[in-house]
Amino acid sequence: QVQLVESGGGLVQAGGSLRLSCAASGRRFSRYGMGWFRQAPGKEREFVAAITWSGGAYYPDSVKGRFTISRDNGKNTVYLQMNSLKPEDTAVYYCASDPGYASSSWVRYDYWGQGTQVTVSS
Repeated sequence: QVQLVESGGGLVQAGGSLRLSCAASGRRFSRYGMGWFRQAPGKEREFVAAITWSGGAYYPDSVKGRFTISRDNGKNTVYLQMNSLKPEDTAVYYCASDPGYASSSWVRYDYWGQGTQVTVSS
């Protein structure tokens, strides 16, 4: 059984930083793409970052230059470093596992964590 467990969310002031972690188990982690998505109340799920099994990363324009995704295959963990946070970054953040390449589309992901709340105050 695949499990993804996020941690690291919390309350931070605008301009601050947080690092989210996602610990994976039950799948050969190093062979799968991983992604981070977020969802704010009343809004659709939004792509935040993705990383391929080999470490290639990509981001939407909304977070490019502020967020960095990385992975440690030895620890079966993917990270999301978030800097220069803005109030509009407030959302529940989810990590997910992609059996394919590491898509920006959430429908391609087959396992999801429970989410961690990130709140950015102005």
